[in-house]
Amino acid sequence: MTVCLLLLSVVAVTAAVPVPRGLTRAAWPEREPVVALWVWQCLVATVLLACVTALSLGAAAVFGTVRAQLFAPAPPAVTAAYDLSTAPPWAAALTLLLACGAAWTTAMLARELVEARRRRAQARAHLRERAPDLPAGLPAARGPLLVLEDEYPDAWWMPGSPPQLIVTTGALHRLTDHQLDAVLTHERGHARARHDWLLHLSTALATGFPRIPLFAHFCDQTHRLVELAADDTASRRCGHLTTALALIELNQHRGVLSCASSHRLLGERVDRLLEPPPRLGRRHRALTTTTAALVPLLPLLIAFAPGLTALS
Repeated sequence: MTVCLLLLSVVAVTAAVPVPRGLTRAAWPEREPVVALWVWQCLVATVLLACVTALSLGAAAVFGTVRAQLFAPAPPAVTAAYDLSTAPPWAAALTLLLACGAAWTTAMLARELVEARRRRAQARAHLRERAPDLPAGLPAARGPLLVLEDEYPDAWWMPGSPPQLIVTTGALHRLTDHQLDAVLTHERGHARARHDWLLHLSTALATGFPRIPLFAHFCDQTHRLVELAADDTASRRCGHLTTALALIELNQHRGVLSCASSHRLLGERVDRLLEPPPRLGRRHRALTTTTAALVPLLPLLIAFAPGLTALS
């Protein structure tokens, strides 16, 4: 059991500190934002699984009730292989620390979801005030696309069930038909990929654990990569030049993307669209995604290794 806890701690620390710092310095995520998002999610899953499995083993070693429930269906040889009766003194402290971390993570996630629902309700109420007074009684406020009478050019996506696209008449007047199609495709890319869930998760973890490099980088990179991925969706449908011109026309008075979660300057985004970086080959993309998907299995293999050895 001691060896398992030490190995799980090593895996968690490695995935939480050096790996994300190296990933932020890499150039390939800008070329493959979807793959990069998957890699970041796998890293976060690895750390969370390592902590959960370490918490389970530590609680089983410290508390007899937990041990009886956790290993109830297991043969006696499996329980003996974990050697839970000789838990070191630091196992209790580690278990308490992990339990506090799990409770804090749950609280942060719940807080983020509650705040997101509150902000969404306020935004929808504000939209109803700004929406044109239609004879049918504002049914468009709940439809997939809402057009607001406003000289200020803007377009954004509001998560929900169903997600809603909002565009102002100022944007309709400034953008050409192809540019408007690119902007709406960009926002639909967010909706179809459910980027709002990734943003909520990354924000909650970064807020709850600001000093852990993985969660801080995960939040920053997620806000950046979801925009790159949506840009790629729009450029594949409407072309790189059309998408770049649409972003310039819609945001030249602001200097940043219209999405409030974006932290990347418009100039850098436009440069990427005008000069698309070389993309990874299919083999490299498949190898990267497969390798990343196998990384979260490490904590599970470490946790089940003693039991599998005993059964064999």
